[in-house]
Amino acid sequence: MPNRLAKRSLFLRRLLHYHYYLGVVMPYHDSGRIQPKPLEPQQLNLFANNTITPSYGSKADTLLMSADVLQEWKSRILTHQQRVRANQSPQQATLFDLTPTHCDPEAIDPLTLQLVPMSFYCTPADSPGEACLYFIIDSAAGLVLYVGETMRSNKRWKGIHDCKDYIASYQDLHYKYGLPKAVNAAFWWDAPVERRARQQLELSLIVKWRSPFNKENWDLWGQPFK
Repeated sequence: MPNRLAKRSLFLRRLLHYHYYLGVVMPYHDSGRIQPKPLEPQQLNLFANNTITPSYGSKADTLLMSADVLQEWKSRILTHQQRVRANQSPQQATLFDLTPTHCDPEAIDPLTLQLVPMSFYCTPADSPGEACLYFIIDSAAGLVLYVGETMRSNKRWKGIHDCKDYIASYQDLHYKYGLPKAVNAAFWWDAPVERRARQQLELSLIVKWRSPFNKENWDLWGQPFK
């Protein structure tokens, strides 16, 4: 009996592995039967045929984009963001602008802000910092990858931040294919101190630029670096 159970367990593991590479997840059920469950549609759209390669070396196998698919993924995002910049209306002051709306998302272009290296959060600080919006930018490609907000500019990135993992995966994949990248941060310091107003401004910019590392845009671009 133990031998039969061991063989059955080995067979199920091999079957699960086989269907994994066919693009089908085979979850276990309490009944002991295995039923197919298709992968997320967005992920199937993101990775074209013959562009997925298994990567080993971590606890869970991951799927990597090919160099061509990575370039195409970036190109789609860049096309949108260039269109946003081209359509951005110039700010015109009038005699009646007694209290200008400096928090208008149309007035903020992340790609014109001063860049700082991603090691900025390792710098010692003697205060929590200030309210701000921050952007993660690949300046080699001219891409806005992430939009965030914080009340504590010197503290927000010192702890756990999911975006750190996305950036590391993004950089690793570019290194793997020998592609140029220059991931930096930029800050906009005129953000509202009031949290709700700051978060509303953040969301407006996330929607406007469709930054791929923000979860609000995963339905558009997938989650290749999660």
